[in-house]
Amino acid sequence: MLNEENRKLLKDLALRSIKNGLDTGHALVIDPDEFPPELREHKATFVTLHRHQQLRGCIGMLKPMRPLAEDIAQNAWSAAFRDPRFSPLTRDEAEDLDIHISILGEPSAMEFSDEQDLVEQIRPGVDGLILEDGFNRGTFLPSVWESLPDAADFVSHLKLKAGLPQDYWSDTLKVQRYTVEEF
Repeated sequence: MLNEENRKLLKDLALRSIKNGLDTGHALVIDPDEFPPELREHKATFVTLHRHQQLRGCIGMLKPMRPLAEDIAQNAWSAAFRDPRFSPLTRDEAEDLDIHISILGEPSAMEFSDEQDLVEQIRPGVDGLILEDGFNRGTFLPSVWESLPDAADFVSHLKLKAGLPQDYWSDTLKVQRYTVEEF
């Protein structure tokens, strides 16, 4: 868990990267060595943007690939300008932006015999899920439970996000769960 000072540093960094994107078209380039040790650890993160309580962008990584501070700067910029579901953020929209940061814990594989067994093991409001089968993959952060509070609905919508039919089932389906530190 990060202290409040480090959380504030990351939120400020995300906003600075978005503003840099508006000014230059690029993510803010940082030197991770200028940040506290906790923010130099390699972590997987997602940055979610809301405007007027509506999703405006969400981009992240499922695996730790770079220092936490660098990941936040890059993902904030990508959420604002590269989320394929939205047009690039405009300067006017940046004024009313809410930034949410999720730092992912290590995913762990779930073992289940069928879909009902999977649904019964899921912890609503706690678990984020990664669902994959072959080349199809999707994830829902734990915050998605706010709009999909039923575990069976959560799984069926995650299948859709992964490019699979809602009623899809296969013995090769893999699911991992993870928790997040969110602020």
